[in-house]
Amino acid sequence: MKRGFYTIMSAQFFSSLADNALFVAAVELIRTAGGPEWQRAALVPMFALFYVVLAPFVGAFADAVPKGHVMFFSNMIKVVGCLMMLFGTHPLAAYAIVGLGAAAYSPAKYGILTELLPPSQLVKANGWIEGLTIASIILGVLLGGQLVGPHMSSLLLGADMPMFDTGVDTAPEAAIASMIAVYLIAALFNLYIPRTEAPLQPLARGMMPMVRDFAACNARLWHDKLGQISLATTTLFWGAGGNLRYIVLAWASVALGYTTTQAASLTGVVAIGTAFGAVLASARMRLDRATSVIPLGIAMGLLVIGMVFIDNLWVAVPFLILLGASGGFLVVPMNALLQHRGHNLMGAGRSIAVQNFNEQACILGLGALYTGLTRFGMSSYGAITVFGLVVAGTMWLIRRWHQRNCVHHRDEVERLLALARSDRH
Repeated sequence: MKRGFYTIMSAQFFSSLADNALFVAAVELIRTAGGPEWQRAALVPMFALFYVVLAPFVGAFADAVPKGHVMFFSNMIKVVGCLMMLFGTHPLAAYAIVGLGAAAYSPAKYGILTELLPPSQLVKANGWIEGLTIASIILGVLLGGQLVGPHMSSLLLGADMPMFDTGVDTAPEAAIASMIAVYLIAALFNLYIPRTEAPLQPLARGMMPMVRDFAACNARLWHDKLGQISLATTTLFWGAGGNLRYIVLAWASVALGYTTTQAASLTGVVAIGTAFGAVLASARMRLDRATSVIPLGIAMGLLVIGMVFIDNLWVAVPFLILLGASGGFLVVPMNALLQHRGHNLMGAGRSIAVQNFNEQACILGLGALYTGLTRFGMSSYGAITVFGLVVAGTMWLIRRWHQRNCVHHRDEVERLLALARSDRH
C-alpha cells in the first residue's frame, strides 16, 4: 500500500470514532431531556438526510477539489454540528448538520482510494478501511457509552475552566464537547493527505446541470448488469446496518434491561463481528466472485429477527458477533465491485456520491419505517421483526435479479466479470 493510504486510514479512524461516540451521546441527550423513543430512533434517518438531499452536488465537488481539502472542511462542519447541539439547537437538527459533514466527507474518502491504488488492491484496501472503520465504531460506541456514564462524566464535568462558565452541565453535553477535539484531530490528518495525479473535473455551471449529471450517473450505474446488483446489495446492507446502531440499543434496553452505557457495548459486539467478517473477506474473496456472497444478506435479515428470542447475555454476545460477521463478509467484496464499476463508468467521486445517495436513502427509508412503527405504538420486538423481514425479503429479490441477469444477459455479465478478473493483475 502507498504511504498516503495510511494517512487516509488515520483520518477516517478519528472521524468515524467521533461520529459513533456522538450518536450515543445524542441518544442519551434526548433521553435525559425526556424525549420520546421515536425521537431517539429518528437520529439515524436525520443523519442520512443530507446524504440524500446533497447527493447531486457532493460527488461532483469531491472530483473538482483536492480530496484531502474536502475531508478537512467536512470535519469542520461536524464541529459546527456539535457546537449547535451544545448551544441549545434540538439534537435532531444539530445531528443533521453533522450528517451534512459526513455526506461531504464520504465521496472524497472512498473516491481517493480508486485514484491512489490500482484495481488489484481495491478489495484489500476496502478490507482495511472497513475493518478500521468497524474498529472505530467499536471504540466509538464504547467511548460514547463511557462518556455518558457516571464515572467518566463526573471527571469531565469537574474539569471546567476556572473563571469561565463553559455551559456544559450534563453528562451528554460533556461527551459532545469531547467529540469536538476528536474531530479536530481528524481534520489535522486530512491536511497531510497527498494530492493524487488524477485530474480535477470542473463543476458544471449551475445547479440543474449538476442534478442532471448526477441523475445520468445514477441511471448509468443502475443499468450496468454488475453495478446494479452491487449497488442494490450495498444499499440494503448499509440501510440495515445504519439502523441497527439504534435497534441494538432499543433491544438491549427491553430484553436485558440495560442502560445506554451498557447497551452501547453490545453495539460494539456487532461491530467486532463485522470487522472479523470484513478482514476474512478481504483475504479470501476475489473481485470477480463478489456476487457469490449475496445469500449472506438474506441470512443477516433472518438473524435480526432472531434477536427477539434472546434475553440472555451469554447467548446474545456470540449471536451478535455472527450477525455482524455475515454483514462484514457481504459488504467488502460487493463494495469493491461497486467501486470498480463506478470508477470505470463515471469517475470516483461521482460513483461514490451515487452509492451514498442510494445507501443513505435506504437508511432514511428503513429508519422512517422503524421510527413510524414505534411512533404509532408497535413494540420494539414487533418493529424489529418487521425490519428483519423487509431486509431478508429484499435481499432474496436481489438474488433473483442477479440470477435473471445471468440467464438473460449472460454475455454482458461474463464480459464484465472478465474485466474484473483482468484488473486484478
